[in-house]
Amino acid sequence: MKDRIVTVFGGTGFLGRRIVRHLSKHGFSVRIASRHPDRCHSLFGHDDPQLRFIQADVHDEWSVADALACAYAVVNAVSLYVEHGHETFHSVHVESAERVAAQAFRAGVKRFAHVSGIGADPSSSSLYIRKRGEGELAVRAAFADALLIRPAVMFGPDDAFLTTILKLLDQLPIYPMFGRGRTRLQPVYVEDVAEAIARTLQPTGTDLITFECGGPRVYSYEALLRAVAHEANIQPILIPIPFAAWHALAWIAELLPSPPITRNQVELMQIDNVSSPDMPGFGKLGISPRSIEEILQEILGNTKTG
Repeated sequence: MKDRIVTVFGGTGFLGRRIVRHLSKHGFSVRIASRHPDRCHSLFGHDDPQLRFIQADVHDEWSVADALACAYAVVNAVSLYVEHGHETFHSVHVESAERVAAQAFRAGVKRFAHVSGIGADPSSSSLYIRKRGEGELAVRAAFADALLIRPAVMFGPDDAFLTTILKLLDQLPIYPMFGRGRTRLQPVYVEDVAEAIARTLQPTGTDLITFECGGPRVYSYEALLRAVAHEANIQPILIPIPFAAWHALAWIAELLPSPPITRNQVELMQIDNVSSPDMPGFGKLGISPRSIEEILQEILGNTKTG
C-alpha cells in the first residue's frame, strides 16, 4: 500500500539501520536507498518482506527521484562527520538534504523527516554545526512541513562515541580530557531516537515539526567519563588538556589519510550538547529515554568480546 511505503536515505548507518527496523516494526514497508544496495543484505538479511534495497545516491537528482516514487514518507538520515574529497559538510548536509526534500515535495510525499542535530545553527563558528543549520533551512525551504529531528550525541552497542571512550579508559592509565571536562552532554540511546522517528511518521502522528531528542541525564564531560569508568570497574587518572593543545594535535592528525581526530571534532567538544527545555522531545511521543547506565552493560559485553 502506498500509504505504508517509507524511503530511508542513510539506512545503512548507525542510526539509519535502527530507523529501518523500527519502521518495519510499526508496519511500514521500507525502501533502503543506498549507493551499494548489495551490502544491505549483510545488515538486514534476506527474509524480511517489508524491506527493499534500491540503488540511490543523494548527490544524484534522478536516482533520488526514482527512490521516492509512490512513497508515503521519507527519512533523510545521511550524515557526514569527517570531510573527504567531494564529500563535504556543505555537499551532504545542505545540497543533498535540499535535493532530497525538493524531490520528496515534487513526488507528493506526505511526511518528510530530516535528521539534524542539537545545536544546529547557521550562524555557528563551527563549520559542521553551521552546515547542519543551513541544511535545516534548505530543507524547510524545499518542504515547508518537514519534520526536523535533532538528536544529542548518540550511543549504542556499536557506536563511535561510548565504545571509543571505553576502550581508551581501559587502555590508557592517564586519560587526556578535552579541556577541564566541563562541556555538558546529554547522550541519547540510538534505539530511542529511531523509535521517535518511526512514531512521527505515523499517519495519525503529531503536528509538531521539530523535536530535540536528549537522554534522561545531563553530564559534564568529566562526570560522564567517571560514570562510564565506574560501570566498567576502571579507575583512570583524568588529566585536563587545554583545547589549544587539542587543536594543534588535530591539525597535525589531519595530515594523515584517516585522522584519529579532527579540528572539527575538537570544536564540537567545546560546545554544550543539551536539548532545550522549550522544545518538544521524547515526552510528546510517549517515549521514556533510557540512560547510559541502563545500556552500558550490553556495550561492555560487546567491547570485551569484540
